[in-house]
Amino acid sequence: MTWLEDNTDASSIRAAVVDLNGVWRGKRLPVAQTKKVISEGARMPLSISTVDIWGTDTDDNPLVFDTGDADGFARPTGRGLIPMDWLERPTAMVPLWMWQEDGTPSPVDPRQVLARVLERYKAAGLTAVCAMELEFYLTDPAEGQPMPPRSPVTGRRLEGDDILSMSEIDAFEGFFADVYDACAKHDVAVDAAIAENGTGQFEVNLMHCPDPMKAADDATFFKRFVKGIARKHGFAASFMAKPYLDLAGSGLHVHFSVLDTEGRNIFDNGGDEGTDVMLHAVNGLIEAMPESVLIFAPHLNSYRRMDPGAHAPTGICWGYENRTAAIRIPGGSAKARRIEHRVAGADANPYLILAAVLGAALEGIEAGNLPVDPVEGDAYSLDLPQLPADWGRAITLFENGNTNAAIYPKLMRQVYALAKRQELAQFAARMTDFEIASYFEVI
Repeated sequence: MTWLEDNTDASSIRAAVVDLNGVWRGKRLPVAQTKKVISEGARMPLSISTVDIWGTDTDDNPLVFDTGDADGFARPTGRGLIPMDWLERPTAMVPLWMWQEDGTPSPVDPRQVLARVLERYKAAGLTAVCAMELEFYLTDPAEGQPMPPRSPVTGRRLEGDDILSMSEIDAFEGFFADVYDACAKHDVAVDAAIAENGTGQFEVNLMHCPDPMKAADDATFFKRFVKGIARKHGFAASFMAKPYLDLAGSGLHVHFSVLDTEGRNIFDNGGDEGTDVMLHAVNGLIEAMPESVLIFAPHLNSYRRMDPGAHAPTGICWGYENRTAAIRIPGGSAKARRIEHRVAGADANPYLILAAVLGAALEGIEAGNLPVDPVEGDAYSLDLPQLPADWGRAITLFENGNTNAAIYPKLMRQVYALAKRQELAQFAARMTDFEIASYFEVI
Protein backbone atom coordinates (compact mmCIF):
# COMPACT_ATOMS: atom_id res chain seq x y z
CA MET A 1 0.00 0.00 0.00
CA THR A 2 3.03 2.27 -0.39
CA TRP A 3 1.30 3.97 -3.32
CA LEU A 4 -1.49 5.22 -1.02
CA GLU A 5 1.05 6.59 1.45
CA ASP A 6 2.95 8.37 -1.33
CA ASN A 7 -0.17 9.77 -3.04
CA THR A 8 -2.33 11.27 -0.32
CA ASP A 9 -4.06 13.46 -2.92
CA ALA A 10 -5.35 10.43 -4.87
CA SER A 11 -9.14 10.36 -5.13
CA SER A 12 -9.89 7.24 -7.16
CA ILE A 13 -8.70 3.84 -8.36
CA ARG A 14 -9.74 1.56 -11.21
CA ALA A 15 -10.87 -2.03 -10.68
CA ALA A 16 -10.68 -3.75 -14.06
CA VAL A 17 -10.68 -7.06 -15.92
CA VAL A 18 -9.54 -7.85 -19.46
CA ASP A 19 -12.31 -9.00 -21.81
CA LEU A 20 -11.98 -11.49 -24.68
CA ASN A 21 -10.98 -8.66 -27.04
CA GLY A 22 -8.13 -7.67 -24.71
CA VAL A 23 -9.92 -4.47 -23.63
CA TRP A 24 -9.80 -3.37 -19.99
CA ARG A 25 -13.31 -2.99 -18.49
CA GLY A 26 -14.29 -2.14 -14.95
CA LYS A 27 -15.13 0.54 -12.41
CA ARG A 28 -13.84 3.84 -11.08
CA LEU A 29 -13.96 3.59 -7.28
CA PRO A 30 -13.20 6.02 -4.44
CA VAL A 31 -9.67 5.68 -3.16
CA ALA A 32 -11.12 4.64 0.22
CA GLN A 33 -12.09 1.33 -1.43
CA THR A 34 -8.48 0.48 -2.31
CA LYS A 35 -7.70 -1.92 0.54
CA LYS A 36 -10.98 -3.77 0.05
CA VAL A 37 -10.49 -4.17 -3.71
CA ILE A 38 -6.88 -5.38 -3.30
CA SER A 39 -7.91 -7.97 -0.72
CA GLU A 40 -11.37 -8.99 -1.97
CA GLY A 41 -11.94 -7.65 -5.49
CA ALA A 42 -15.30 -6.43 -6.73
CA ARG A 43 -18.51 -7.86 -8.11
CA MET A 44 -19.03 -7.54 -11.87
CA PRO A 45 -21.32 -9.28 -14.37
CA LEU A 46 -19.80 -12.44 -15.82
CA SER A 47 -20.87 -11.20 -19.25
CA ILE A 48 -18.38 -8.30 -19.04
CA SER A 49 -15.78 -10.69 -20.48
CA THR A 50 -17.88 -11.36 -23.59
CA VAL A 51 -19.00 -7.97 -24.95
CA ASP A 52 -18.08 -6.99 -28.49
CA ILE A 53 -15.40 -4.44 -29.40
CA TRP A 54 -17.85 -1.56 -28.76
CA GLY A 55 -18.77 -2.88 -25.30
CA THR A 56 -22.19 -4.12 -26.43
CA ASP A 57 -23.79 -7.35 -25.21
CA THR A 58 -23.99 -9.97 -27.92
CA ASP A 59 -27.31 -11.27 -29.16
CA ASP A 60 -28.23 -14.74 -27.84
CA ASN A 61 -25.45 -14.62 -25.24
CA PRO A 62 -26.47 -17.22 -22.62
CA LEU A 63 -24.60 -15.31 -19.91
CA VAL A 64 -26.93 -12.35 -20.42
CA PHE A 65 -30.36 -13.74 -21.18
CA ASP A 66 -30.39 -17.19 -19.61
CA THR A 67 -28.97 -16.05 -16.25
CA GLY A 68 -30.45 -12.56 -15.93
CA ASP A 69 -26.94 -11.16 -16.49
CA ALA A 70 -25.72 -12.57 -13.18
CA ASP A 71 -22.71 -11.22 -11.32
CA GLY A 72 -19.52 -13.04 -10.60
CA PHE A 73 -16.51 -12.16 -8.49
CA ALA A 74 -13.70 -10.12 -10.01
CA ARG A 75 -10.80 -11.14 -7.78
CA PRO A 76 -7.28 -9.69 -7.59
CA THR A 77 -4.65 -11.32 -9.78
CA GLY A 78 -1.95 -10.64 -7.18
CA ARG A 79 -0.13 -7.88 -9.06
CA GLY A 80 -1.38 -5.18 -6.67
CA LEU A 81 -1.73 -1.55 -7.70
CA ILE A 82 -0.64 -0.44 -11.16
CA PRO A 83 -0.19 3.37 -11.10
CA MET A 84 -1.61 5.20 -14.12
CA ASP A 85 0.93 8.03 -14.12
CA TRP A 86 -0.35 9.53 -17.35
CA LEU A 87 -3.61 10.77 -15.79
CA GLU A 88 -3.93 14.27 -14.34
CA ARG A 89 -4.38 13.11 -10.75
CA PRO A 90 -2.73 10.15 -9.02
CA THR A 91 -4.69 7.04 -9.98
CA ALA A 92 -3.93 3.33 -9.90
CA MET A 93 -5.52 0.22 -11.36
CA VAL A 94 -6.13 -3.08 -9.59
CA PRO A 95 -6.03 -5.90 -12.20
CA LEU A 96 -8.70 -8.53 -11.56
CA TRP A 97 -9.97 -11.73 -13.14
CA MET A 98 -13.40 -13.34 -13.10
CA TRP A 99 -14.77 -16.19 -10.97
CA GLN A 100 -18.28 -17.64 -10.81
CA GLU A 101 -20.57 -17.33 -7.81
CA ASP A 102 -19.67 -20.87 -6.65
CA GLY A 103 -15.96 -20.02 -6.60
CA THR A 104 -15.03 -21.83 -9.82
CA PRO A 105 -13.16 -20.02 -12.61
CA SER A 106 -15.23 -18.15 -15.17
CA PRO A 107 -14.90 -20.15 -18.41
CA VAL A 108 -15.10 -16.95 -20.49
CA ASP A 109 -12.41 -14.90 -18.72
CA PRO A 110 -9.33 -14.91 -21.00
CA ARG A 111 -6.93 -15.16 -18.08
CA GLN A 112 -8.83 -18.23 -16.87
CA VAL A 113 -8.66 -19.71 -20.36
CA LEU A 114 -4.87 -19.51 -20.21
CA ALA A 115 -4.84 -20.86 -16.64
CA ARG A 116 -6.72 -23.93 -17.87
CA VAL A 117 -3.98 -24.66 -20.44
CA LEU A 118 -1.23 -24.10 -17.86
CA GLU A 119 -2.85 -26.63 -15.52
CA ARG A 120 -2.39 -29.22 -18.26
CA TYR A 121 1.30 -28.34 -18.49
CA LYS A 122 1.64 -28.67 -14.73
CA ALA A 123 -0.09 -32.06 -14.77
CA ALA A 124 2.35 -33.21 -17.47
CA GLY A 125 5.36 -32.06 -15.43
CA LEU A 126 6.19 -29.33 -17.96
CA THR A 127 6.86 -25.60 -17.72
CA ALA A 128 6.64 -23.25 -20.67
CA VAL A 129 9.13 -20.36 -20.88
CA CYS A 130 7.69 -17.53 -22.97
CA ALA A 131 8.61 -14.14 -24.39
CA MET A 132 6.68 -11.75 -26.59
CA GLU A 133 7.69 -9.17 -29.18
CA LEU A 134 5.14 -6.38 -29.66
CA GLU A 135 4.99 -3.88 -32.51
CA PHE A 136 3.03 -0.63 -32.40
CA TYR A 137 2.72 2.74 -34.10
CA LEU A 138 3.07 6.19 -32.61
CA THR A 139 0.82 8.66 -34.44
CA ASP A 140 -0.20 12.31 -34.38
CA PRO A 141 -3.47 12.54 -32.40
CA ALA A 142 -4.27 15.96 -33.88
CA GLU A 143 -5.13 14.38 -37.23
CA GLY A 144 -8.47 12.74 -38.00
CA GLN A 145 -6.84 9.78 -39.72
CA PRO A 146 -3.65 8.02 -38.58
CA MET A 147 -0.63 10.15 -39.45
CA PRO A 148 3.02 9.66 -38.49
CA PRO A 149 4.08 11.70 -35.46
CA ARG A 150 6.33 14.73 -35.52
CA SER A 151 9.85 14.23 -34.22
CA PRO A 152 10.22 15.66 -30.69
CA VAL A 153 13.68 16.87 -31.79
CA THR A 154 13.07 18.51 -35.17
CA GLY A 155 9.31 19.02 -35.15
CA ARG A 156 9.14 17.50 -38.63
CA ARG A 157 6.69 14.73 -39.43
CA LEU A 158 8.40 11.35 -39.85
CA GLU A 159 8.68 10.13 -43.42
CA GLY A 160 9.68 6.84 -44.98
CA ASP A 161 10.76 3.52 -43.52
CA ASP A 162 13.75 3.81 -41.23
CA ILE A 163 14.20 0.33 -39.78
CA LEU A 164 16.69 0.04 -36.91
CA SER A 165 17.28 3.80 -37.03
CA MET A 166 19.16 4.94 -33.95
CA SER A 167 18.24 8.56 -34.68
CA GLU A 168 14.54 7.74 -34.62
CA ILE A 169 14.79 5.82 -31.34
CA ASP A 170 16.84 8.67 -29.84
CA ALA A 171 14.30 11.29 -30.93
CA PHE A 172 11.62 9.52 -28.86
CA GLU A 173 13.89 8.88 -25.87
CA GLY A 174 11.59 10.73 -23.43
CA PHE A 175 8.66 8.50 -24.33
CA PHE A 176 10.67 5.28 -24.19
CA ALA A 177 12.35 6.26 -20.91
CA ASP A 178 8.93 6.71 -19.28
CA VAL A 179 7.69 3.39 -20.69
CA TYR A 180 10.77 1.53 -19.41
CA ASP A 181 10.47 3.26 -16.01
CA ALA A 182 6.83 2.18 -15.72
CA CYS A 183 7.80 -1.37 -16.65
CA ALA A 184 10.62 -1.41 -14.08
CA LYS A 185 8.25 -0.24 -11.32
CA HIS A 186 5.88 -3.11 -11.99
CA ASP A 187 8.25 -5.98 -12.70
CA VAL A 188 7.57 -6.02 -16.45
CA ALA A 189 10.95 -7.13 -17.83
CA VAL A 190 11.61 -5.34 -21.10
CA ASP A 191 14.54 -5.88 -23.43
CA ALA A 192 15.46 -4.12 -26.67
CA ALA A 193 13.43 -1.46 -28.48
CA ILE A 194 13.90 -0.82 -32.19
CA ALA A 195 12.49 1.34 -34.95
CA GLU A 196 10.52 -0.99 -37.22
CA ASN A 197 9.59 -1.05 -40.93
CA GLY A 198 6.68 1.40 -40.82
CA THR A 199 6.89 5.17 -40.39
CA GLY A 200 6.54 5.76 -36.66
CA GLN A 201 6.47 2.00 -35.97
CA PHE A 202 8.48 0.49 -33.11
CA GLU A 203 9.02 -2.92 -31.57
CA VAL A 204 9.78 -3.74 -27.95
CA ASN A 205 10.80 -7.21 -26.78
CA LEU A 206 9.72 -8.54 -23.41
CA MET A 207 12.16 -10.86 -21.64
CA HIS A 208 11.70 -14.63 -21.43
CA CYS A 209 9.68 -15.62 -18.39
CA PRO A 210 9.18 -19.11 -16.86
CA ASP A 211 5.63 -18.13 -15.88
CA PRO A 212 3.40 -17.80 -18.98
CA MET A 213 0.65 -16.15 -16.96
CA LYS A 214 3.03 -13.42 -15.88
CA ALA A 215 4.24 -13.11 -19.48
CA ALA A 216 0.66 -12.50 -20.63
CA ASP A 217 0.03 -10.09 -17.74
CA ASP A 218 3.19 -8.20 -18.64
CA ALA A 219 2.24 -7.90 -22.31
CA THR A 220 -1.21 -6.61 -21.35
CA PHE A 221 0.23 -4.06 -18.90
CA PHE A 222 2.84 -3.04 -21.46
CA LYS A 223 0.16 -2.20 -24.01
CA ARG A 224 -1.64 -0.14 -21.35
CA PHE A 225 1.56 1.71 -20.43
CA VAL A 226 2.44 2.49 -24.05
CA LYS A 227 -0.99 3.90 -24.88
CA GLY A 228 -1.25 5.95 -21.70
CA ILE A 229 2.31 7.32 -21.74
CA ALA A 230 2.04 8.17 -25.44
CA ARG A 231 -0.84 10.54 -24.59
CA LYS A 232 1.29 12.14 -21.88
CA HIS A 233 3.92 12.91 -24.54
CA GLY A 234 1.44 14.27 -27.07
CA PHE A 235 1.20 11.15 -29.26
CA ALA A 236 -1.34 8.42 -29.79
CA ALA A 237 -0.16 4.80 -29.75
CA SER A 238 -1.93 2.02 -31.61
CA PHE A 239 -1.56 -1.75 -31.58
CA MET A 240 -4.00 -1.96 -34.50
CA ALA A 241 -2.85 -4.70 -36.88
CA LYS A 242 -2.81 -2.48 -39.98
CA PRO A 243 -3.42 1.24 -39.34
CA TYR A 244 -1.96 2.17 -42.76
CA LEU A 245 -2.76 0.24 -45.93
CA ASP A 246 0.62 1.07 -47.48
CA LEU A 247 2.82 0.41 -44.45
CA ALA A 248 3.82 -2.71 -42.53
CA GLY A 249 1.35 -4.21 -40.11
CA SER A 250 2.05 -4.74 -36.42
CA GLY A 251 2.58 -8.24 -35.09
CA LEU A 252 2.89 -9.95 -31.72
CA HIS A 253 5.41 -12.79 -31.96
CA VAL A 254 5.67 -15.48 -29.28
CA HIS A 255 8.92 -17.28 -28.45
CA PHE A 256 8.70 -20.32 -26.20
CA SER A 257 10.57 -23.37 -25.00
CA VAL A 258 9.46 -26.09 -22.58
CA LEU A 259 11.27 -27.35 -19.47
CA ASP A 260 10.90 -30.73 -17.76
CA THR A 261 10.80 -31.25 -13.99
CA GLU A 262 14.61 -31.11 -13.88
CA GLY A 263 14.64 -27.72 -15.61
CA ARG A 264 16.00 -29.12 -18.88
CA ASN A 265 14.87 -27.65 -22.20
CA ILE A 266 13.10 -30.55 -23.92
CA PHE A 267 13.62 -28.88 -27.32
CA ASP A 268 17.43 -29.02 -26.98
CA ASN A 269 19.27 -31.98 -28.50
CA GLY A 270 22.62 -30.19 -28.64
CA GLY A 271 22.28 -29.38 -32.33
CA ASP A 272 20.52 -26.94 -34.60
CA GLU A 273 17.63 -29.26 -35.55
CA GLY A 274 16.05 -29.62 -32.08
CA THR A 275 14.50 -32.72 -30.54
CA ASP A 276 11.67 -34.84 -31.88
CA VAL A 277 9.55 -33.41 -29.06
CA MET A 278 10.10 -29.95 -30.51
CA LEU A 279 9.02 -31.24 -33.90
CA HIS A 280 5.91 -32.77 -32.33
CA ALA A 281 5.10 -29.35 -30.86
CA VAL A 282 5.62 -27.76 -34.28
CA ASN A 283 3.21 -30.26 -35.81
CA GLY A 284 0.60 -29.45 -33.18
CA LEU A 285 0.92 -25.77 -34.01
CA ILE A 286 0.68 -26.45 -37.76
CA GLU A 287 -2.39 -28.66 -37.42
CA ALA A 288 -4.23 -26.20 -35.15
CA MET A 289 -3.29 -23.08 -37.10
CA PRO A 290 -6.34 -22.72 -39.42
CA GLU A 291 -8.83 -23.02 -36.57
CA SER A 292 -6.75 -20.75 -34.31
CA VAL A 293 -6.55 -17.81 -36.69
CA LEU A 294 -9.53 -16.06 -35.07
CA ILE A 295 -7.42 -15.80 -31.89
CA PHE A 296 -4.40 -14.46 -33.77
CA ALA A 297 -6.45 -12.20 -36.10
CA PRO A 298 -9.57 -11.30 -34.12
CA HIS A 299 -10.74 -8.15 -35.94
CA LEU A 300 -11.78 -7.01 -39.40
CA ASN A 301 -8.60 -4.95 -39.69
CA SER A 302 -6.47 -7.97 -38.74
CA TYR A 303 -6.90 -9.49 -42.19
CA ARG A 304 -5.45 -6.41 -43.91
CA ARG A 305 -2.12 -7.32 -42.28
CA MET A 306 -2.16 -10.87 -43.65
CA ASP A 307 -1.25 -10.10 -47.27
CA PRO A 308 1.37 -12.23 -49.06
CA GLY A 309 4.76 -10.54 -48.97
CA ALA A 310 3.69 -7.95 -46.39
CA HIS A 311 5.92 -9.27 -43.58
CA ALA A 312 3.08 -11.33 -42.06
CA PRO A 313 2.72 -15.09 -42.64
CA THR A 314 -0.08 -16.34 -44.88
CA GLY A 315 1.10 -19.88 -45.66
CA ILE A 316 0.88 -22.68 -43.09
CA CYS A 317 4.48 -23.80 -42.75
CA TRP A 318 7.55 -23.85 -40.56
CA GLY A 319 11.27 -23.38 -41.11
CA TYR A 320 14.66 -22.96 -39.50
CA GLU A 321 15.82 -19.35 -39.15
CA ASN A 322 13.20 -18.22 -41.68
CA ARG A 323 11.15 -15.11 -40.96
CA THR A 324 8.84 -15.71 -43.93
CA ALA A 325 7.49 -18.87 -42.24
CA ALA A 326 4.57 -18.91 -39.81
CA ILE A 327 6.61 -21.00 -37.38
CA ARG A 328 10.32 -20.17 -37.10
CA ILE A 329 13.02 -22.08 -35.25
CA PRO A 330 15.60 -19.41 -34.39
CA GLY A 331 19.30 -20.20 -34.52
CA GLY A 332 21.77 -19.62 -31.72
CA SER A 333 22.75 -21.64 -28.68
CA ALA A 334 21.23 -25.12 -28.51
CA LYS A 335 20.47 -24.54 -24.82
CA ALA A 336 18.08 -21.78 -25.89
CA ARG A 337 16.39 -23.83 -28.64
CA ARG A 338 12.87 -22.52 -28.97
CA ILE A 339 9.89 -22.01 -31.28
CA GLU A 340 8.79 -18.63 -32.57
CA HIS A 341 5.11 -18.32 -33.51
CA ARG A 342 4.74 -15.38 -35.93
CA VAL A 343 1.05 -15.36 -36.88
CA ALA A 344 -0.62 -13.11 -34.28
CA GLY A 345 -1.21 -9.43 -34.80
CA ALA A 346 -0.51 -6.85 -32.11
CA ASP A 347 -4.28 -6.36 -31.85
CA ALA A 348 -4.82 -9.84 -30.38
CA ASN A 349 -5.36 -10.71 -26.71
CA PRO A 350 -2.07 -11.89 -25.10
CA TYR A 351 -3.85 -14.37 -22.80
CA LEU A 352 -5.67 -16.02 -25.68
CA ILE A 353 -2.57 -16.00 -27.89
CA LEU A 354 -0.58 -17.94 -25.29
CA ALA A 355 -3.51 -20.30 -24.67
CA ALA A 356 -3.71 -21.02 -28.41
CA VAL A 357 0.04 -21.44 -28.91
CA LEU A 358 0.84 -23.44 -25.78
CA GLY A 359 -2.37 -25.46 -26.02
CA ALA A 360 -1.70 -26.52 -29.62
CA ALA A 361 1.96 -27.28 -28.84
CA LEU A 362 0.95 -29.56 -25.97
CA GLU A 363 -1.59 -31.31 -28.18
CA GLY A 364 1.24 -31.94 -30.64
CA ILE A 365 3.63 -33.19 -27.96
CA GLU A 366 1.02 -35.60 -26.64
CA ALA A 367 0.09 -36.85 -30.14
CA GLY A 368 3.75 -37.44 -31.07
CA ASN A 369 3.48 -36.83 -34.82
CA LEU A 370 6.16 -35.24 -36.98
CA PRO A 371 5.44 -32.23 -39.18
CA VAL A 372 5.91 -31.83 -42.93
CA ASP A 373 9.39 -30.84 -44.07
CA PRO A 374 10.55 -27.31 -43.20
CA VAL A 375 10.40 -24.68 -45.93
CA GLU A 376 13.46 -22.96 -47.31
CA GLY A 377 13.72 -19.56 -48.97
CA ASP A 378 10.76 -17.24 -49.54
CA ALA A 379 7.69 -18.92 -48.04
CA TYR A 380 5.46 -16.20 -49.51
CA SER A 381 6.21 -17.48 -53.03
CA LEU A 382 5.61 -21.17 -52.30
CA ASP A 383 2.46 -23.17 -53.01
CA LEU A 384 1.36 -23.81 -49.41
CA PRO A 385 -1.87 -24.43 -47.53
CA GLN A 386 -3.13 -20.97 -46.67
CA LEU A 387 -4.46 -19.37 -43.51
CA PRO A 388 -8.09 -18.24 -43.82
CA ALA A 389 -7.99 -14.88 -45.55
CA ASP A 390 -11.33 -13.54 -44.35
CA TRP A 391 -12.90 -12.98 -40.98
CA GLY A 392 -16.09 -14.98 -41.57
CA ARG A 393 -14.16 -18.10 -42.55
CA ALA A 394 -11.95 -17.75 -39.48
CA ILE A 395 -15.00 -17.56 -37.21
CA THR A 396 -16.44 -20.76 -38.68
CA LEU A 397 -13.15 -22.63 -38.37
CA PHE A 398 -12.76 -21.51 -34.75
CA GLU A 399 -16.26 -22.70 -33.83
CA ASN A 400 -15.79 -26.13 -35.39
CA GLY A 401 -12.12 -26.83 -34.69
CA ASN A 402 -11.26 -30.20 -33.14
CA THR A 403 -8.12 -28.92 -31.42
CA ASN A 404 -9.99 -25.89 -30.10
CA ALA A 405 -12.44 -28.19 -28.34
CA ALA A 406 -9.52 -29.49 -26.27
CA ILE A 407 -8.04 -26.05 -25.56
CA TYR A 408 -10.99 -23.75 -24.84
CA PRO A 409 -14.10 -24.18 -22.69
CA LYS A 410 -17.21 -24.77 -24.80
CA LEU A 411 -18.95 -21.66 -23.48
CA MET A 412 -15.94 -19.48 -24.29
CA ARG A 413 -15.95 -20.72 -27.90
CA GLN A 414 -19.66 -20.04 -28.17
CA VAL A 415 -19.68 -16.49 -26.83
CA TYR A 416 -16.45 -15.49 -28.58
CA ALA A 417 -17.88 -16.58 -31.93
CA LEU A 418 -21.14 -14.75 -31.16
CA ALA A 419 -19.25 -11.53 -30.44
CA LYS A 420 -17.19 -11.85 -33.62
CA ARG A 421 -20.24 -12.53 -35.78
CA GLN A 422 -21.95 -9.49 -34.27
CA GLU A 423 -18.92 -7.33 -35.03
CA LEU A 424 -18.75 -8.68 -38.58
CA ALA A 425 -22.44 -7.85 -39.10
CA GLN A 426 -21.95 -4.31 -37.81
CA PHE A 427 -19.11 -3.65 -40.25
CA ALA A 428 -21.07 -5.19 -43.13
CA ALA A 429 -24.01 -2.88 -42.36
CA ARG A 430 -21.91 0.27 -42.83
CA MET A 431 -21.68 1.88 -46.26
CA THR A 432 -18.39 3.63 -47.02
CA ASP A 433 -17.91 6.86 -48.95
CA PHE A 434 -15.84 4.89 -51.46
CA GLU A 435 -18.74 2.53 -52.12
CA ILE A 436 -21.10 5.43 -52.81
CA ALA A 437 -18.55 7.21 -54.99
CA SER A 438 -17.96 4.04 -57.02
CA TYR A 439 -21.60 3.23 -57.77
CA PHE A 440 -23.99 6.14 -57.15
CA GLU A 441 -23.72 7.95 -60.48
CA VAL A 442 -22.05 5.21 -62.49
CA ILE A 443 -24.57 2.39 -62.62
